[in-house]
Amino acid sequence: MSEGIEGLLEVMRRLRDPQTGCPWDKEQTFATIVPYTIEESYEVADAIQRNDLRDLKEELGDLLFQVVFHARIAEEMGLFTFDDVAAGMSEKLIRRHPHVFGDAGDRTAEEQNAAWEVIKAEERKAKEKHGLLDDVPVGLPALTRAAKLTKRAARVGFDWPSVHKVLDKLDEETEELKAEVAKGDVQKSHEELGDILFVLANLARKLDVEPENALRMTNAKFVRRFEVIEAELAKLGKTPDQSDLAEMDALWNAAKLAERENS
Repeated sequence: MSEGIEGLLEVMRRLRDPQTGCPWDKEQTFATIVPYTIEESYEVADAIQRNDLRDLKEELGDLLFQVVFHARIAEEMGLFTFDDVAAGMSEKLIRRHPHVFGDAGDRTAEEQNAAWEVIKAEERKAKEKHGLLDDVPVGLPALTRAAKLTKRAARVGFDWPSVHKVLDKLDEETEELKAEVAKGDVQKSHEELGDILFVLANLARKLDVEPENALRMTNAKFVRRFEVIEAELAKLGKTPDQSDLAEMDALWNAAKLAERENS
């Protein structure tokens, strides 16, 4: 069997073969494998976050297989092939980088970013997607989509003038949440919490921080410190459910201090 991408395409073809293929692979559709596609994307991000380059190689392969899977289903339906996907991507990259493949001249990264957005706007117009927010995918993680929505709106001037104004808005939304919690209004509290998360996504954009990455790092930090709590309690012959908040909080603060001293 061939190696490289041709080999992978052949493996996929055989997995989907109506007579001799894998029963599970044969019954999959675009919709049923979407969760796996999303999961593999996050596993790539996780490998990068952990700086595990060996794992990254494997996770990139898993993600590539998802692209091949979708393309194979499309080919069976007579829609497009993997080569069409690759050719379309090459064409798009060439079109969006005239300073590399055309005669647009040298650009700074900032100039290219601005030009990229202009080209994307022209592409949306050609696709008859005239609304500024039309093509921000609904299926994105909510924090990521919020950041993209505000970034798109900011391009036409709908934006806070400074980080400090966003922080002021965060304070305002926090007070509104406190008021609804005090009243015991669960639905309104839900809504106000959403407003706070949206402002935080906006704040991340203003600080040039990817909100999903920031939260992923904090999740990892929480796990790391809680594992210290478990380890310290184990030395005492205890588990977390045999401890109390005061003891665990003290161990948490000790883990936090140790991290700062070692950083």
